[in-house]
Amino acid sequence: MSNKDLADLIFPNITKTVEDYEKMYPSRNGQVVTRIAPSPTGYMHIGGIYQAIIDNLIAKSNKGVFILRIEDTDQKREVKEAVDLIKEALYRYDLIPDEYELDGETVGNYGPYVQSERKEIYHAFIKHLIEIGRAYPCFCKKDALDELRVMQEHKKLRTGYYGKYAKCRNLTVDEMIQKIKSGEEYVIRFKSMGDFEHKFKFHDEVKGDLELSQNDEDFVIMKSDNLLPTYHFAHLVDDHLMRTTHVIRGEEWLSSVPKHVELFETFNFELPKYIHTPLIIKKEGNSIRKISKRKDPEATMSYYSENGYPKEAVIESLMTIINSNYEEWHTQNPDKSYLEFNYDPSKMSSSGALYDLEKLNSLSKDIISKKKAIDVCNESYEWAKKYSSSLKEMIEQDKEYYTNILNIEREQEKPRKDIVNYSMIENLIWYMYDDKFNSRDKEYEWKNITDKDEIKLILDTYFDKYYDINDDKDTWFNKVKLMCDELGYASNIKDYKKEPEKYKGNVADVSTVIRVSITTKSNTPDLYEIMKLLGVSRIKDRISKIK
Repeated sequence: MSNKDLADLIFPNITKTVEDYEKMYPSRNGQVVTRIAPSPTGYMHIGGIYQAIIDNLIAKSNKGVFILRIEDTDQKREVKEAVDLIKEALYRYDLIPDEYELDGETVGNYGPYVQSERKEIYHAFIKHLIEIGRAYPCFCKKDALDELRVMQEHKKLRTGYYGKYAKCRNLTVDEMIQKIKSGEEYVIRFKSMGDFEHKFKFHDEVKGDLELSQNDEDFVIMKSDNLLPTYHFAHLVDDHLMRTTHVIRGEEWLSSVPKHVELFETFNFELPKYIHTPLIIKKEGNSIRKISKRKDPEATMSYYSENGYPKEAVIESLMTIINSNYEEWHTQNPDKSYLEFNYDPSKMSSSGALYDLEKLNSLSKDIISKKKAIDVCNESYEWAKKYSSSLKEMIEQDKEYYTNILNIEREQEKPRKDIVNYSMIENLIWYMYDDKFNSRDKEYEWKNITDKDEIKLILDTYFDKYYDINDDKDTWFNKVKLMCDELGYASNIKDYKKEPEKYKGNVADVSTVIRVSITTKSNTPDLYEIMKLLGVSRIKDRISKIK
């Protein structure tokens, strides 16, 4: 019996060859091709978006192709809604692939783009390996493999199925065929020709030139169900046939490079460029650790959606850790899209990418402050429809009024920067709505003036004698100062600082009384604009209820 007989026994229905698939998926003639290849085993991780941004950057800057490939070979862990979450995250951040298979629609000529639909392709490639003697069925049971590992650990040896420990590689073809015919369960292993003691040179686009030990492990390329291959083998077939030129993946895969290089060499396929991205890390106290799906809510992309961060803020925060020179470039080119930035993998950190929520918050505040009020209105409304019925109702009461509130101190040279994300807005503006103002248990933040009679005197004097809603801002403030002179407060801060004993307080103290009486807050956006929006009757109604 020959290797071909063995291959035909395992894959009797596979008639297409590697050469057939080469013709079906022709060369793209040097076009740059990147791919994001998530597993549908849960929510979209921030590391996935981080890598997708790089995929997109490389493809777009080279007029190339950005592919979405769903790697669902681990079907036991598959989560039903995961593909929808992947799509939602990518589309939210405008990381729209050029080729994909979603919602029953396939775009592109190099699919299927879902691994579970590529079974026959993988089988043809594995069949070829068996025919040339570079893959074989392994019948070792789990208990035997566990015993092997324990023995290797006890003897302080490298663990794994290699060399003299790879027992099944020494079976004859006849023995393998007999075991299969008798119904013994098996996996398919790759037959390595490497020597762990020998090194080979490998260039990683982030790490630079490396020397790695050759692979000598006969690793599993197809599981015992004879259906889907392991990641190691599937990525070889998919990246070759889809003509992937750049593989962007986490640095935890660097240890698998020897396996992948040997696979590519066995088929005589061109190796893509590898960009092993540093782990996303965070600071916790004085220590630094890898960002954790289990510990850190910001590890999942739903965190940013639920809290209402603008997509630009999330992208900008990730771009600052993608390349060390991005912030300088962005400062020099504030109006340019990040897609115009010249990404250089050698400028990625080799010791981990430190992700900082404070940095995100700072960027987000800046980005929101530069948006037009109507844009913040529309974006926050879209957010509220999904995440906050309370804010949604506030907006729907009067969209123009809501927009005017957002426009206070906004479209000017130095706009205010108090909104970090859309989930904060309601807590910042609730006092502008009478139903919220009247229903809340309020704590008035009186500062230097707390005497109730004095507060009543200031408010009665101001609103009976001085306030006119038609005044411009300068006139409005001058009238506040006139009232200060009348009531014994310094209308000029400098005068107060020189001789504080001469005055009951100063104009800032009096302004605070007016501000707090209307909003309960001692710190708000421009008081003049707030009063204009509220109107005289609403203001007087609020003042009348102060006890």
